This record gives sequence, C-alpha cells and structure tokens, in this order.
Amino acid sequence: MRWTWVVLLLAGCSAGQALPPTSGDTGWQVTVYYTAVEAFHSGPSAPVRGCPVIDCDKGSDLLGTFPQSFVKAVKDEGTGRTASGSYLNWSYDKGYWLDSAPRDSFGRPLRPFVSAAADGLTTGSRVKLVSCGRTPEGGDVDAAVCEKLMAASWEITDEFTPGLGGERHIDLYLGEETGPQFTDSPWYTTFSEAVLEVRQPG
Repeated sequence: MRWTWVVLLLAGCSAGQALPPTSGDTGWQVTVYYTAVEAFHSGPSAPVRGCPVIDCDKGSDLLGTFPQSFVKAVKDEGTGRTASGSYLNWSYDKGYWLDSAPRDSFGRPLRPFVSAAADGLTTGSRVKLVSCGRTPEGGDVDAAVCEKLMAASWEITDEFTPGLGGERHIDLYLGEETGPQFTDSPWYTTFSEAVLEVRQPG
C-alpha cells in the first residue's frame, strides 16, 4: 500500500508559535467523543428498548432502565458502559443495542486515542496532531489535553452521524469518561486552529 503525507493547516497557529496559513486547508474544526459510564450518572431513570444483540436493527426488547443523563450521553456519543459491564450502543440507523464493546460505524471496537472520524479524509488515513490551536472563545487549549492529543497516532476508522460532520471536521475518540460532569472538564474540548499531519492511503 502506498501512503501520501499531507500537512493540513487548520486556521493557523500553535501554542506560542504563529504559523503561516496554507491555501485551501484552513477552517477545520476538531472535536472529541467518548464512552459514557453509567456509574458516573444519577438522577431520574428511563427504560431503554432496542436489540439485545448486535445483529439486529430497531429492536423493541427492554434492555434495561438507566439514568436519563446516561441514555442521553449514549445517544450523543454513540456508546456507554453500563453498571453490569456491558455496553449500550446507539446509531441513527440501528437504534440502541447491547454489546460487548464500544463500536465504530463499521462494527469494529473503538480504540482510545486511535479511532477518529472525518468526512473529508479517506478511511484508513493516519493522522497526527502537530500543534494545537484555539478554543471557540479564542483561548489556548488546555496544555495537558493538547500534549496527550498530540502524542497520539490517530486513524480514520469511524464516520459521523449524518449531518454532524463536514469536510473540515475531525472527531477524536478519547475512551471512557473519567468522572461525573466529564463534559465540563478540559477533555471535552473543541478547537479550530491546529495543524494536522495526514498520511493517506492510495
């Protein structure tokens, strides 16, 4: 297999060092997604119906009763680990189902700090975050978060739910949430000024 390296400038500056813009490659958005953990959620519960196994669509079996905030996180992020240790997964075309692992859009287990989604990059592309950029408010990305994201080697193995992606949007999988109110932590981040190094198959 032949690989082609491309450096993409996503609006233009790294922490502490300005970089010149690259024509045609500006304006990317970087987001993250994660596996929700039922143990970190509380409050009112709700029954969830779907498939008790992976190989069915739009099932109506009662899968269990879970905190509403956990169910919402599963629908938003695509996957969650239940208190029993199984995974409650969701996709727009399948609904909810119980599983033994968090899955990407092609049914493969998600890999923390490896799996990523990007509509504008070929499936199988390898991606390195070369420098971090700015938050939507114009501030610096948290230093510890930036360092960990830059140290990872990402692979485009997943797809966005239709309507949530775009040609200049990449989504990075972090693994399981690490505590309550995870979405208020620095790890649940969005930024738009970054440099990616992309190795594309072809």
